[in-house]
Amino acid sequence: MSTQHTYRVIVRGTWEGLTEESRARLLAELGRHGLAQMRFTPEGSLTYDATLKHFSYRYEVVSDAADGEEMAGALAEDRAESALRALGCGHGALRSTVTDMDTMKINRKGSRTAPR
Repeated sequence: MSTQHTYRVIVRGTWEGLTEESRARLLAELGRHGLAQMRFTPEGSLTYDATLKHFSYRYEVVSDAADGEEMAGALAEDRAESALRALGCGHGALRSTVTDMDTMKINRKGSRTAPR
């Protein structure tokens, strides 16, 4: 049995080939996809602004640690492509940034001891 790790993945891309209908729909839903709604979830959290140039999805992916960050990124990009297809919105190439939450070191302020 392999160890499971939790990854936070940000998938970024640019909108391409948006129709007037899809632009209008995205702008109408802008309040639901602004910076205040950014969260890492298994379903993904879509964010964009009124310029409709760039977008990002934030995903929380749980997978085998042996598969590593590359697999978590690929899974998140696949989820983003499916979500964008369901929205009926075109996009360019996707790129992802992955953080393994189980190996991330947290530096807490004041946790160091002062030199003597």
